[in-house]
Amino acid sequence: MIGCVFLPFVAGYYLSYLFRTINTLISGQLSADLGLDAANLGLLTSVYFLVFAGVQIPIGTLLDRFGPRRVQSVLLMIAGSGAALFGASSGFLELLVARAMIGIGVSAAAMAGLKAIVIWFPRERIALVNGYMMMLGALGAVTATTPAQWLLEYTGWRGLFELLALATFASALLIFWTVPEAARPQVTQPTPIKLSAIYKDRRFWRIAPLSASCIGSAWSLQALWAAPWMTNVEGLTRESSITHLFIMALGISGGALLLGTLADRLRRRGIGSEALFAAVTVLFVGAELALILRAPMPSLLPWLVISIVGAATVLSYAIVAEYFPRELTGRANAGLNVLHFGWCFIVQYGTGLILDQWSVQEGHYPIIAYQVAFASAAGVQVLALGWFMIPWLGILGRRLAKFFLRDPETYGGAVEIFVPSEEAGTTEREDDEW
Repeated sequence: MIGCVFLPFVAGYYLSYLFRTINTLISGQLSADLGLDAANLGLLTSVYFLVFAGVQIPIGTLLDRFGPRRVQSVLLMIAGSGAALFGASSGFLELLVARAMIGIGVSAAAMAGLKAIVIWFPRERIALVNGYMMMLGALGAVTATTPAQWLLEYTGWRGLFELLALATFASALLIFWTVPEAARPQVTQPTPIKLSAIYKDRRFWRIAPLSASCIGSAWSLQALWAAPWMTNVEGLTRESSITHLFIMALGISGGALLLGTLADRLRRRGIGSEALFAAVTVLFVGAELALILRAPMPSLLPWLVISIVGAATVLSYAIVAEYFPRELTGRANAGLNVLHFGWCFIVQYGTGLILDQWSVQEGHYPIIAYQVAFASAAGVQVLALGWFMIPWLGILGRRLAKFFLRDPETYGGAVEIFVPSEEAGTTEREDDEW
């Protein structure tokens, strides 16, 4: 299963991370060679995320219907074609179409891998295997920094994309040839499964706001606003900021392994992934507050925590896999992924709107502007955590009520206690609810 299922899908996920972040590295050469202004460059980069989020729901349906092997191999061929077109483009429109093709082609990279893990690996090991996949895939973001810069010196951005196209085609063929076809369960009376079953499930809407607000915010900060904060608020040089970002890229890779391993070990002790996700949220909010309040500590520490939270999809995808049957996990994870990318867009754009409420001073926005923007996102996460913990608070309240109502010593005297009896037609369960 490691060689025939896990590693082929990891290769596709690695390429998706590399394509996601590579434009940051080649933006200067693109602008110089093709005369792109800032607006065109921004649109060229963001169209990837736009089409990526837009196709998540149909991709999830296709994964549940046709399986990850077929869907991923076909889509990676599209991504390879997009990379080849990108390397050969001579105008903005061609680049835009090529970038959109790449976004569509890698849109199933994570979902297909997660679906394959659900199909082929034991349910109790899903969080651990997810962690390994996220860790290895996130190395694509690391590759898109210094290693890719070394390669650019020899190939240029066109040669780089030609190599990426070949690697993507090879990954598609690897998945198609090596991944076994999953056996479809025989159902005597098939019942149509509707997408609405996911969005009407209260458990999904309990985890979705927390997962989206934390993971989406972590992605947004790491992809866009971390560098301006380091430069304008902390006063770091460009070289120091790049070093911080490189360590954060390693953090999201190591964080996937860390969270997956913790989830696996805690599960053996009877502690589910939900409790671990709540603890991660508390750490995340604490790291944001440390930055906002300028706590006397090395700033790399809270930024490293933020990068690790970006890998918490290891936990949320495993939680969703426990909520739904296997034939629904593709659509459930895709539905959650739409919220991740949607909130990432909202935080990126919303932070910019908040910063614009202040005037630029000495070439950058004042510190208070960044603090208000970051605090706004942290406030949403606190509200989402409260929503997530409501069932646990209800259980705690019922247990406390049960304890006080049944223990006369608590009140220091005699009290009348309701004792359930089978003759009276009551049950212990009814008494607990009452």
